[in-house]
Amino acid sequence: MTWSDRLAPSLDDFAVLAKQAFDALPADFRALSGEVVIRVDDFPSEEVLDSLGIEDPFELTGLYQGVDLGRRSVLDYGTEPSRVFLYRRPILDEWAERGDVSLGDLIAHVLVHEIGHHFGLSDDDIHRIEDDA
Repeated sequence: MTWSDRLAPSLDDFAVLAKQAFDALPADFRALSGEVVIRVDDFPSEEVLDSLGIEDPFELTGLYQGVDLGRRSVLDYGTEPSRVFLYRRPILDEWAERGDVSLGDLIAHVLVHEIGHHFGLSDDDIHRIEDDA
């Protein structure tokens, strides 16, 4: 394979990989997370980085924004939809540094991690589940 004619995957390419990863999830998992909007950006915004106390934008590969399922109420209406952000450049950076995982698998990993927050799981909960898998 020659890399001289290859371009870095675009935002649209990432969106396709994220959709493929989402579509490959078990039906029950998709049903519970189906309302989540998946968005791909190059980097998190400065506001997001500041709110999380992160200086290096390459440190954040994904983010969940919204009210998780465990804290929702039937009285909640008219609120913004939950969103999962996937950050292309930090994911590409991690993929290149690791060299032991496909880009599609890494995107799927970040996507599932962020959807885990939609279900109300903490980072520690998600890491524990990953370790047990």
